[in-house]
Amino acid sequence: MKSPGAPSLRRDVERLFWREIAKGLTSEEAALAVGASQAAGSRWFRDRGGMPSFMLTPVTGRYLSFPEREEIAVLKAQGAGVREIARRLGRDPSTVSRELRRNAATRGGKLDYRASVAQWKAELLARRPKTAKLVVNERLREYVQERLSGQVRRPDGTPVSGPVAAPWKGRNKPRRQDRRWATAWSPEQISHRLTVDFPDDESMRISHEAIYQALYVQSRGALKRELVACLRTGRALRVPRSRTRQRATGHVTPEVMISERPVEIEDRAVPGHWEGDLIIGTDRSAIGTLVERTTRFTMLLHLPRMQGYGFEPRVKNGPALTGYGAEAMREALTARMATMPDELRRSLTWDRGKELAQHTQLRIDTGIAVYFADPHSPWQRGTNENTNGLLRQYFPKGTDLSRWSAEDIEAVAATLNARPRKTLGWKTPAEAFNEQLTSLQHAGVASTG
Repeated sequence: MKSPGAPSLRRDVERLFWREIAKGLTSEEAALAVGASQAAGSRWFRDRGGMPSFMLTPVTGRYLSFPEREEIAVLKAQGAGVREIARRLGRDPSTVSRELRRNAATRGGKLDYRASVAQWKAELLARRPKTAKLVVNERLREYVQERLSGQVRRPDGTPVSGPVAAPWKGRNKPRRQDRRWATAWSPEQISHRLTVDFPDDESMRISHEAIYQALYVQSRGALKRELVACLRTGRALRVPRSRTRQRATGHVTPEVMISERPVEIEDRAVPGHWEGDLIIGTDRSAIGTLVERTTRFTMLLHLPRMQGYGFEPRVKNGPALTGYGAEAMREALTARMATMPDELRRSLTWDRGKELAQHTQLRIDTGIAVYFADPHSPWQRGTNENTNGLLRQYFPKGTDLSRWSAEDIEAVAATLNARPRKTLGWKTPAEAFNEQLTSLQHAGVASTG
């Protein structure tokens, strides 16, 4: 094999690098920990999109290791023959002979065995490049791209263009700027939904990790890198990140605390229990979110600013004109809950925001029991918190949410409700919610009969 140039760092060094990354080190710290340069660590991490594209476990003893190649080089320089080297290594003579012939350096027109060059050549020969499934299967690729980056549509099928987003620059999602609206199924949702949509077509199968690799790893080449902007996180590199923030207030009375909520709500067996919150934008704009705990069905509340906002002076203890004051929230929730059967409006769990200060009147108007989560405990409304995270792909922080009409936010809600969910057996929330409505209708017919 002709030597193509200077050998790069050994594969086992890079393997150790990814083990350090798994411990939580940065790419620069991990590179220094394994004896590589910081630039090499940054390049490894960037080229593979934050994903190790080869096995992290070391190779088996079937293959010569780098220490064995170093010993071969030393013995060869001392004039030892092939059989002597093989005896000292505990290897077959043919293995040593083949190693000296195949992996020796050829610079200068003669064979010169050096351990670093031999290791590098062996790793090059050991590669088994495999064409990505999304490259060869056009039908599968189109399915994945449509579910990942397809258009948001209103319930009648009319496309919604959404905001004009800045072009992707190879970085994470822009902070406090508009993002492109897309169908935005997760790779896991796409992978499992394939078995539902194509139960008898084995060619329409792909793992979610293969989709992530197609997005993040440059060498895969099946999907465009800029499609990472369609993922919920919008990360340019696959780096874990989390954030939670909960603000506590003091207007909640003990009798409506979550500790007083019936136990039956916890197991999600009975439908009709909701979780709610606000997502906040700039200039005191907001959208209300409601999620049904059993089916994960999402409803969004349009909260336009009230007449006089920005012109009339603020009145102490007067009505809030922002659109999500206590009175506006009660009216919006009452109007939306009035469209639900009594069996599907059993309870509502909210955070401790003052926008639901009129919860007593809301209970009188709708018959729905209202409970409030504990301070700094977003996990008590985990379904709603997760949904708000999904919605931030369409309504990022730092943007004006009042510009979107009721029809626009309904289109986003319909998009979320049309995504398959793992917890629902890969049904969509809309399908699960319709099943609940159908069962209630049948139960009503049976009781009147």
